[in-house]
Amino acid sequence: MKSAQLSKNKIYAIDELLKKVNAWKLLGKKIVFTNGVFDLLHEGHISSLQEAASYGDILIVGLNADASVKKIKGPNRPIYAENARATLLAALLCTDAVVIFEENTPEELIKLILPDILVKGGDYTIDQIAGAKEVLENGGKVILASMIQGISTTQNIENITTHK
Repeated sequence: MKSAQLSKNKIYAIDELLKKVNAWKLLGKKIVFTNGVFDLLHEGHISSLQEAASYGDILIVGLNADASVKKIKGPNRPIYAENARATLLAALLCTDAVVIFEENTPEELIKLILPDILVKGGDYTIDQIAGAKEVLENGGKVILASMIQGISTTQNIENITTHK
């Protein structure tokens, strides 16, 4: 099977993902969830995704849909459409599943999945993380991932548009 087809097999609709999550849980797999926009994938994203994957057996990445990115980041974002961003994330070896969510936060998705571990970037505090309360109440952990300072999609866009 070609690698492009393999990556597409990791992109799930929410109902399909929940069936897969139940199967993984029955097998005793430790489920890790992280989320973000992941526009203009860069080394900071890769580092945090690899770190998140290291905390468990299965890494699920929640991806903001285009409409929610526009609400969060402004009318000129995302640079890449949600299907392109999902394909890039699914192609990573550390990623086991990608799911696109329409809301501004993945809180409802996290409540459905109830991962063992919720990982978010270190630029947040636990009380700011959507779904953290529910994960903790379910006996899970919330982990703040390490950040590579000075790297962001916004900064990369600025560098590109000013030709730095």
